[in-house]
Amino acid sequence: MTINSHKLFQFFKYVVYALLAFNVFVFWREEFLAAVLQFPNGVKIAHIIASFPATIDTAAWLILLLMFELETYVLEDHHYSPRVTWSLQGVRVVCYGFIVYAFYGYLAKLGFIYDAVPLPDVSALCTLVSDGWSYAVDLDEYVELTATNCAAMSDASAFFRFDAMPAVVDSAGLTEIRRLAWVDVINAGVWLLVVLVLEIDVRLQEKNRYEGLALRLSYAAKYVLYSLLLLAAIYWGFKGDFVDFWDAFLWLVAFVFIELNVFEWRQEIKDEQQKAATRPTP
Repeated sequence: MTINSHKLFQFFKYVVYALLAFNVFVFWREEFLAAVLQFPNGVKIAHIIASFPATIDTAAWLILLLMFELETYVLEDHHYSPRVTWSLQGVRVVCYGFIVYAFYGYLAKLGFIYDAVPLPDVSALCTLVSDGWSYAVDLDEYVELTATNCAAMSDASAFFRFDAMPAVVDSAGLTEIRRLAWVDVINAGVWLLVVLVLEIDVRLQEKNRYEGLALRLSYAAKYVLYSLLLLAAIYWGFKGDFVDFWDAFLWLVAFVFIELNVFEWRQEIKDEQQKAATRPTP
């Protein structure tokens, strides 16, 4: 039995894409539970982006990833009719709109975290059990305080509460949550720069100008940007945030596939040019 390495590679690639699609549900579930606590009377339209930035961001990125896959691997030159071209560009514009909107959501969530204020007259978590309070164990993760878990949550004597929300955290926990919120913002911003560089790569490749200085600048920029994304993933892994670490890892792998698509596309064009140059003229 012979294993086709190309088919195996494609299978692995689309498994990664499927796992990223599943992560949309994972983030939705996590943010939905946090939104129920933050907005017990229901999430208003104006609060959707602040409540579900990771869900919206991941869904938009997934669609954009598929657009890159279509453009750099699936579609051939003869497939690009005006309708197909305009459809692809229209979907991309919508995705970019949601991605930028999600970036604003991360900024809004960061602002919400920094709006936490000291909770007066509370020196022990167990005094809050009967009032329906929750404890923030992580960013977007809250545990309802009960008589059996309150003592184990924190032994601090001073706490902070989040604005208009029955949730508290101690000083050390608030610092960690703020750091995680900052990493979310930085990670989202860096991904915006990555896709900007990749868009430039694709457009230059379409015009057969992805060479020389443009190629070197692209490599240098992506080396820095992908390194920052890897550091964010390592930070999440070090902090024990497996969902964010796993998602960041999958996205890095997915965009490596897109980079390989662009490389293969560029190589095919160069091979065609060499064949044309060596073909005898009639």
